[in-house]
Amino acid sequence: MQTRFPPEPNGYLHIGHAKAISVDYGIAEEFGGLCMLRFDDTNPVTEETEYVDAIVDDIRWLGFEPGEPVYASDYFETLYQWAEHLITTGFAYVDDQDAETISAQRGGYGKPGIESPHRNRPMEESLDLFRRMRAGEFADGTHVLRAKADMQHENMQLRDPIMYRIRHEHHHRTGDQWVLYPTYDWAHGQSDAIEGVTHSLCSLEFDSHRALYDWYLEHCPLPGDQPRQTEFARLELTYTVTSKRKLRQLIDEGVVEGWDDPRLPTLRALRRRGYPATAIRDFCDFIGVAKTNSRHQIELLEWFIRNELNRTALRRMAVLAPIKLVVTNWPEGHVEMVELANNPENPADGVRQVAFTGEVWIESDDFKAEPPPKYFRLTPGSEVRLRGAFYVKCTGFSTDDAGNVTEVQCTYDPATRGGSAPDGRKVKATIHWVSTAHAVDIQAAQYERLFTAEVPGERTGDPFDDVLRNSKSVLAGKAEAVLGDVAPGQVVQFERLGYYAHDPVQPRLFHRTVGLKDEWANVQKRAK
Repeated sequence: MQTRFPPEPNGYLHIGHAKAISVDYGIAEEFGGLCMLRFDDTNPVTEETEYVDAIVDDIRWLGFEPGEPVYASDYFETLYQWAEHLITTGFAYVDDQDAETISAQRGGYGKPGIESPHRNRPMEESLDLFRRMRAGEFADGTHVLRAKADMQHENMQLRDPIMYRIRHEHHHRTGDQWVLYPTYDWAHGQSDAIEGVTHSLCSLEFDSHRALYDWYLEHCPLPGDQPRQTEFARLELTYTVTSKRKLRQLIDEGVVEGWDDPRLPTLRALRRRGYPATAIRDFCDFIGVAKTNSRHQIELLEWFIRNELNRTALRRMAVLAPIKLVVTNWPEGHVEMVELANNPENPADGVRQVAFTGEVWIESDDFKAEPPPKYFRLTPGSEVRLRGAFYVKCTGFSTDDAGNVTEVQCTYDPATRGGSAPDGRKVKATIHWVSTAHAVDIQAAQYERLFTAEVPGERTGDPFDDVLRNSKSVLAGKAEAVLGDVAPGQVVQFERLGYYAHDPVQPRLFHRTVGLKDEWANVQKRAK
């Protein structure tokens, strides 16, 4: 068995490509075969070496070895010779009509096609014109090479499709060697055959192309057996678009900041946001290979992300909306070292020592001067546990001129060191904290869904009607000192807050990867 992953290098890979990669490489591996990375670089206008390098990097990040890539442009000469073969055998001709006329003559479903007046042009004349097209004698759009298939076929793909068009453009690999470029449909199947691909695995939108794929192969002098095309459902997620054109529009309109913006579904963006590659692969394996398109809940993907990070991410304390808590009976200048587990799910990760002092930062939401019903955190006169440290009891608080709480005063019980009371009394809440004297400043980027509708554009036809343009906010927080040494790209759990990935470039900027709660379980409950 031999498969191939054939991206066009005109953009960055997204989550949908992750499924295709998993299928192409995974099936080949399962049956002891080979999967090749082939760039279908037949459109010099949109393709760049930058995208080639990024795609190779993304495949390797996902956990697959791309090997030495090949290119459709490697086969331009062979494809050209095979095109001449189709001309000389009566199965291709040069058409001088413009694109609009050719498109109109193809007709439509239930509407007959109209044959080009050049369809029966003498073979010698078409061959001469085709060679002059290659030589660069004609301007863009003046001539095309078309297959002579069946202008009345119910499958529109077989109504004399275009095989070659003229484009005087610089190609990222072949330079200015060619002005004649093959279409995707002509290059794709023939490239499969040249490489010895046995199974050409495609997403379902290519189902209607299979007849043309087979027609071309049947009319070419193949070096070996004919490959077979099989289609599978592409990956679609709720609250997400994967169209490269729409993703580019999001960037051009300033809705997001670039191809690696953590709100996008590109692999670059998911990587920056802290999505583990293993979790993405597990998700793709779980949803499997189907023959019917469906849209998967994004919460299911997040369940896989959370499950992996719960197992692997180190725990750290950070406060993202800080107010000061002062322990009024704390010994002046005293520092107490508190021992906390790095990851309760993995004892091998060990423990760390965290400094506790008489002044700490806590989340503003963890104190209410006038608590709502069933609020069990810190309030005037109530007692809570500071994570791993002591019980504290609120004795007062201070506000600014606007009435905002700026400081909470508490007393602590020295007998509760470690977070339990020897007299057996219980508290209803445990809150996290960061020593003010030992804190480091961080920024935490928080993200909402980029689209407000499960299926963007379903209501109006335009996904941009459902864009949430203020879907990002950045908080200035305080964190325990060890967070200052987190490696770029590393994901940690901010206790009680969620999983956060350290930006690969900007120090102490953390991107919220996913929350701690199991949103997928809530989705399933709603479905029932």
